[in-house]
Amino acid sequence: MPENASLTDFQGDGGQDEMVAAYRHDAHKMNGQPHDYAPETFAGVPVNQTVPHGADGDASALSRPNGKPEQTMENHETLYRLSLIEGESRYDPEEFTRNGVESAVRDLLTKNDPETMHRAWLESGVVSAFNESVYYPYTSLKYHTLLVAALLDNYRDGHEFADLLLVVDRAGEIVPHRTVYAGDDFALRIDESAGGRPSARLGSRPWRSWASAWKRLTAHPLDAAHDKYDMVLDANLRRIGAWSTALQYIEDFREAFDR
Repeated sequence: MPENASLTDFQGDGGQDEMVAAYRHDAHKMNGQPHDYAPETFAGVPVNQTVPHGADGDASALSRPNGKPEQTMENHETLYRLSLIEGESRYDPEEFTRNGVESAVRDLLTKNDPETMHRAWLESGVVSAFNESVYYPYTSLKYHTLLVAALLDNYRDGHEFADLLLVVDRAGEIVPHRTVYAGDDFALRIDESAGGRPSARLGSRPWRSWASAWKRLTAHPLDAAHDKYDMVLDANLRRIGAWSTALQYIEDFREAFDR
């Protein structure tokens, strides 16, 4: 399928729902296969297809620089993500056995209901272990995929990138496809309307603008003035540009310093 596939082209390709395809589009990155040589199916379902409306490219630009990628970390050419908390690979040979990972990935990718898939990606711990590019090992495949889905769902409704906001919701408030982070204290979504919630515009074009958007939120979900853990988390989030890295950092931080 061509890189600039339209929605009509995509729906004509076997009639697969474009939102389901968004959650399956980078399946090859979980087994280390280049996109050009990746299989078109996994466990009997279509995978590794082009996402319409340019949502994949825009989500990539939120976390990675444009142009030809270059290795940014010596001696780390693996599909497993490096942690900003520990500075080490998230690969654990006891946790990530071949059969265990394959089973988890199969369960993640073979669902057919797009809203169920969205929930599964939000809750998945296994997919958090993978980066979205071996050249940028601190990025997160999990949050790249959720960003792709959020952008695609907005684009399908006729919104342009410049219309979009980072919105802070209460914990437990999940907006199908648009929630990109769901934690115990708050949730984050990409949407055209904030509905009265704290928010910040993404900007006129996709770039590594996480820190800029986080700083411009009309109200913050962290108590950085009184809570030392929130203070550290907030300070570090103000230094991270890549969106998938920042969202994964929130998840990792909460897991590492569970209170």
